[in-house]
Amino acid sequence: MHRRHFLQAGSGLAAFLLAGRPAAAVAATPADARLRALMERVAWGGFRIDPSGLTALGLDTGANAWARSRLTGPSRARTLATWALMEDSVATLDAIDTASLGETGQVQAEILRYHLQSALGSRRFGLAHVASPYVLTQQDGLATSVPDFLDTMHPVETAADAEAYLSRLAAHGHALDDESEWQRSEAARGFVAPAWSLRKAASQRRGMLDGAAGDTTLVRSLVRRTAEKGIAGDWEARATALVSDLVRPALARQVALLDRLAARSPAGDGIWRVPDGAELYAAQLGYYTTTTLSADEIHRTGVEQVAEITGQLDTLLQGAGLSKGTVGERLDVLNNRPDQVFEDSAAGRTALLRFLEERVAKSWEQIRPAFTLVPDQKVEVRRVPPEIEQGASLGYYQGASADGSRPGAFYINLYDVKDWPRYTLPALIYHEAMPGHHLQTALSLSNEDLPLYLRNQYIGAYSEGWALYTEMVADELGMYEGIERAGALQSWLYRAARLVTDTGLHDQRWSREKGIDYFGRTVGYPANQTMSEVERYCAGPGQACSYKIGQNAWMENRKRAEAALGKDFSLPAFHAIVAEGEMPLSLLSRRVDAWVAAEKARLGRG
Repeated sequence: MHRRHFLQAGSGLAAFLLAGRPAAAVAATPADARLRALMERVAWGGFRIDPSGLTALGLDTGANAWARSRLTGPSRARTLATWALMEDSVATLDAIDTASLGETGQVQAEILRYHLQSALGSRRFGLAHVASPYVLTQQDGLATSVPDFLDTMHPVETAADAEAYLSRLAAHGHALDDESEWQRSEAARGFVAPAWSLRKAASQRRGMLDGAAGDTTLVRSLVRRTAEKGIAGDWEARATALVSDLVRPALARQVALLDRLAARSPAGDGIWRVPDGAELYAAQLGYYTTTTLSADEIHRTGVEQVAEITGQLDTLLQGAGLSKGTVGERLDVLNNRPDQVFEDSAAGRTALLRFLEERVAKSWEQIRPAFTLVPDQKVEVRRVPPEIEQGASLGYYQGASADGSRPGAFYINLYDVKDWPRYTLPALIYHEAMPGHHLQTALSLSNEDLPLYLRNQYIGAYSEGWALYTEMVADELGMYEGIERAGALQSWLYRAARLVTDTGLHDQRWSREKGIDYFGRTVGYPANQTMSEVERYCAGPGQACSYKIGQNAWMENRKRAEAALGKDFSLPAFHAIVAEGEMPLSLLSRRVDAWVAAEKARLGRG
């Protein structure tokens, strides 16, 4: 999973971004210059609406230092501001003569239009974005995201940074109330998560109210880092007072709201239960897959690929001496085999993290035959903070900062170590770190020929499809050892089963229990992981479909390029296309065709 700040709207130009850019990157025509200026305005409008994005990129310095002390949350005002800026941006884009743009400009204009139209299409449903139909769920909300953000992204190098931290801590309390009010008004329209999701969200927040305020991550992070830097000040007392006086009361009010909403949330688990749910789900599938595939088409694709991958796993497991029962049952046996289980203790969790770190370090060299273009930024393995483990994603990638001050990070949730049998971990590493999310994201972020807006975007089918595709490349490179290849096949099976489960829940009106039963029998994941996965699909409709649809597209594009170039096909050269940045799958297909044509011309095969 890929977690990053998504820039949604914009106005204003950042001139410093143009300074120091290579001459070749300067816009070639007046239309190109207007397009680049527009994309800068879109990016910076997003920063004005959500200043934390500047911190995430390491750009909250100098003239932008104002952003380091700001924190906002979901609200109607923020949604209206986003729509207004997007509408203005579409009008500006419409006024640009895109036919006079250079090749790069035409590609970038199409990507920009995709984002703008996706955001404005959300107005049809009255939502901030189709990607976020619910304000609060077991996996969504400021209560979990802000402690993580302050601990991992907000820098504490000086007393001014610590003061900015305190300002954000105070703002967190107010933002929680804004978020609660937005959820209250959305619930009145019928947009509220299933009851079980709200109850879990309430339970998480109750846990955050337990214990002393001074023992929370919000306080300890600031205390630890000011001590490490020798920054004098009464930081502990001041942070504790803010948590006690502002944050915890707002959390308590949110818990009470969640309890009330859970008592009257409409029955059912899929998005069909909200107003215009069928139309909304179609829009969500379109946004996440960047295709026009219907729910029925996606469901059938999933069923077919589940059968295909299950057959491959059957053969592999039989060869490993696991021949009794269904594939799912045999994988469950493997999950619990002593050589695959990490000890459920502090020592076991440390051993698991060390295993990941060693394999991530090894992967940088293993991928060299297929990737000559690799990022300079490093990637670290980190544990999801224990305070937010329950309900948080099982694993996700967090991008590096644009200024190089913070490396990329692969977070793993160790709430239950049984979620992570040893043989499943390599595929996860290659997906989240190298050559998956970190390689692709870091290359885009460091490509100064791309406008800032396109260096920090997220298109799920492209990004998640790439990460899942690179798990296959790792297989071609022999990076899986022994039974670890079963983990890779299980990873692809799990993404195929997602197609079936997500569409089952939201189109065919499966219950959460039916989704858990199907997913568990099919994929063979541990019980806690299976439940967490299916509940994630309930809370975020459509997102789970981006992975396998995207992987299929990457494989199809590569096969087409290989067929066209034959012996002249270069896999490292093909992979270098990721430096162009993320784009819808239809545009990716055309860019691959353009690359093939350019390769033929270079080879004199035109």
